[in-house]
Amino acid sequence: MGGVSGAGAAAPAAVRAGALHAGAWWVWALGLATAASRTTNPLLLALLVGVAGYVVAVCRTDAPWARSYGAFLKLGLAVIGIRLVFAIVLGSPIPGTHVLATLPEVPLPEWARGVRIGGRVTAEGLVFALYDGLKLATLLGCVGAANALANPARLLKSLPGALYEAGVAVVVAMTFAPNLVADVQRLRAARRLRGRPDRGLKALLQVGLPVLEGALERSVALAAAMDARGYGRTAEVPRAVRHTTSALTLGGLLGVCAGTYGLLGDTGAGYGTPLLVAGLAAALAGLRLGGRRSVRTRYRPDRWGARAWLVSASGAAVAALMIWAGAYAPAALHPPAVPLTPPTLPLWPAASILIGLLPALVVGNRSAGRNGWAQPERGAQPAPQATTDVKETLR
Repeated sequence: MGGVSGAGAAAPAAVRAGALHAGAWWVWALGLATAASRTTNPLLLALLVGVAGYVVAVCRTDAPWARSYGAFLKLGLAVIGIRLVFAIVLGSPIPGTHVLATLPEVPLPEWARGVRIGGRVTAEGLVFALYDGLKLATLLGCVGAANALANPARLLKSLPGALYEAGVAVVVAMTFAPNLVADVQRLRAARRLRGRPDRGLKALLQVGLPVLEGALERSVALAAAMDARGYGRTAEVPRAVRHTTSALTLGGLLGVCAGTYGLLGDTGAGYGTPLLVAGLAAALAGLRLGGRRSVRTRYRPDRWGARAWLVSASGAAVAALMIWAGAYAPAALHPPAVPLTPPTLPLWPAASILIGLLPALVVGNRSAGRNGWAQPERGAQPAPQATTDVKETLR
């Protein structure tokens, strides 16, 4: 019995040692998203989706949130379709000479000048809408990759004390979508076993309400379990410290937003970097001061090791190289829709995107089935979902 207990006690420690820090996955994914925001080349965007999808396929776990990546891809396809429908019905600002069809145009009043419904549908306008929709779909794919790879409960445990209350709300919201996907798969499998159809509008209506109710109940149960364990308790600090913390945090976050907007834009690279650095410094100082209000402690905190540095650095390198490529080869990153020309794959930007495959080599499938989840011993009863999530946060 003693040997079994020792092996069971060593298993969670091995699982924690093999799990990658959740923040590293978000830094990597945001780096890919930044690269996607710098180009409308469909070949580069498809390469970014392929890189993110390959890393998810190699590194994702058996946890419920790991199945959410497919839902983000389907949402991206829906975004592309909606963007094309808007371009057809409402027109496009891009002038074109290749008319594909002419729809009946609805007359609008004088105050709606500049807006039209119907009219000419040109190939140039559809190509421009396709490029724009593909960029948005790629951004959704990058965010979906982070949701599929990062453990939200362990990410909550790594948040600074000043952001902990907001972090609880964010994590509860983030667990709603993965729980939704898991409930959809479970109910569809149950319908198939009963010989009922699991596709179509009728099946969707019959499954929709139980899915929403189950996902919401599990998220609320997680919040209630956290509240029962004393989450959100704060200590008294002087009023001057509170005001200084608020000013530094708010000013720093505004600087981060303005600097990020400058870096993502095509013309704001000059002022974006100084604003981003200054905002980060102010925000970090405010978070450090605000951490004095938190009285919680961390049991066995996740460590930012060498693998986390490599994963986050690969995403940052992809973003930096794409920003630099936009300065010396803007035409390659933004193929024109007028005149219609087939897009080409630029060599160096494509090679820089391939750096994003580094997590597949560094992490691989070491955390497959784990990533912070302790495997139950044989014969043991599984813990409820909300209790399991809270236990992961306490580790």
